[in-house]
Amino acid sequence: MPQPLVRPARPDDEPALARLDRESWSPLHEVRPEPPAPDEPFFHPTCGPDAHLVAEHDGRVVGYVRLGHPTPMPTNAHVQQIRGLAVAEEARGKGTGRALVRAAVEEARRRGARRITLRVLGPNTVARTLYESEGFVAEGVLPGEFHVGGRYVDDVMMGRSLV
Repeated sequence: MPQPLVRPARPDDEPALARLDRESWSPLHEVRPEPPAPDEPFFHPTCGPDAHLVAEHDGRVVGYVRLGHPTPMPTNAHVQQIRGLAVAEEARGKGTGRALVRAAVEEARRRGARRITLRVLGPNTVARTLYESEGFVAEGVLPGEFHVGGRYVDDVMMGRSLV
């Protein structure tokens, strides 16, 4: 599979993104106790298409990254946060996640951010390795912050400078 095209999300991507969210759900990376319901909307008033970049291969959505501010405070407006990332099973291990992370970093810069942060569950070593390889460092750990899949897992905060 060649590198995917990464582009801004459009409103008509919603069905494909909702399906991807349901199909990629796993307690390894999701704090929700179960996958989204089939009729649950993907976009929300505070998190619409403009908050997402989409990876596409041969016209098919194979991944997304969600960006936003970590808090609504003006004193934190210089920071963007990766608030979600998903890659379809058939696109994993083929550079799609890396392309989405790199696109998120560039989009955060375009938005004027000085920092980009994210949170990842401790057992998700594949994602943590990817983020580290793209310059993110662990900046804090909340031990046992979530009870997921029958066990307590750490919430790892990672970040990197954009200047």
